[in-house]
Amino acid sequence: MNYLTKKHISRRKLLRGAGVSLALPLLESMLPAATARAAELATPASRLACIYIPHGIVHANWEPKTVGSNFEFTPTLKLLEPFRNRITVVSGLDLPTAYDGPPSAGEHHNRSSRCWLTCVPPGKGPSPTSMDQLAADHIGQDTQLPSLELSLEGRTSISYRTPSNPLPMQVNPRVVFERLFGDGSTPQQREVRRTQTATILDAVREEINSVQRTLPSGDRIRFEQYLTDVREVERRLTLESDTSSLELDLPERPAGVPDSFAEHAKIMFDLMALAWQAELTRVSTMMVANELSNRAFPETGVNDGFHNCSHHMDIAENMRRLSLLNAYHVSNTLAYFVERLQATPDGDGTLLDHSLVLYGSGMGNSQDHNHKAIPAVLAGGASGRVVGGQHVQVEAGTPISNLLVTMLDKVGVPVDAFGDSNGTVAI
Repeated sequence: MNYLTKKHISRRKLLRGAGVSLALPLLESMLPAATARAAELATPASRLACIYIPHGIVHANWEPKTVGSNFEFTPTLKLLEPFRNRITVVSGLDLPTAYDGPPSAGEHHNRSSRCWLTCVPPGKGPSPTSMDQLAADHIGQDTQLPSLELSLEGRTSISYRTPSNPLPMQVNPRVVFERLFGDGSTPQQREVRRTQTATILDAVREEINSVQRTLPSGDRIRFEQYLTDVREVERRLTLESDTSSLELDLPERPAGVPDSFAEHAKIMFDLMALAWQAELTRVSTMMVANELSNRAFPETGVNDGFHNCSHHMDIAENMRRLSLLNAYHVSNTLAYFVERLQATPDGDGTLLDHSLVLYGSGMGNSQDHNHKAIPAVLAGGASGRVVGGQHVQVEAGTPISNLLVTMLDKVGVPVDAFGDSNGTVAI
């Protein structure tokens, strides 16, 4: 192992060229020789992500029937079963602050997303930031981007610096790619590069070759896989841009945004994983869909819009269709992301080992527009701080803020309380 020598590469080294900066993944060569610091660096800082899906769930097809470690994965969560040891299902959480305001259905939707990570009524309360931004202030300040906010639709946000200052969620994967790897480029330079055959990696080829010559075999393999991942994402973005350019008469579809929901989601989660791998950021949020989104997903066999399906009237067939959409979203977002994190080496383990990901909604039963028994699934080991492989049933009336306090503690953010919290959740 290279860290047994006295030579090491700086963890903050960037490969630069032609308006491009490319960070390196964590390599053994970055570990100082035989020092206590080497062991510390071998276990990287934890990453945090919060993934939001609106319109609630069908509890019967989501919530496991038993608690503890021997629970069975339900139809909606079935694709997470291969990662059982890194999955924690938390049932029974409430979002009481979403009730504070006008009783209209639309406002209940809006408050679901606005309160999910702030846990205070909109425009009120002592918490000036959402939970992800609190984490960014503590674990994201020594990265290029303190936080990364992404969306698959793009009109609303779950991330707040203040109650009245939502952070914009970026929907265009090409913009995200350029933000991560095009540091210092002007829009004109990026457009020229987009229309040429040269890639981001071509722009830093000299420095790539120089680094590769110094790496031991294990690091060289890890580095080459990272470059392959960057190249593949850029290739997919180029293909999508070429396809979209044929439809420039549709201004709501920016170049770089795939028509396919599944492909859009995969590219965005690939970019998030790359950003984590290179430690360009440690904190991310993702909105899978906007509140009141009525996008249809005919590939599931359900032709009605998402919001329409959520008002199932307690009719079995309608609930079946909503469950299909719930499972489809889990499959193309959380399950895909978890698989990607599990496959990505990171220090002494994988990105999944060193991450904590929350997937959930601010609404429980969408038919009633209620905020009780809201869904919450955690993925990742938080660098050994989360047990995993369990279904946790909390006491009635437990606010989700208790879980957020627990999550902050698990990723190294020292807080005693957040929003309307009154305790913690044992995970």
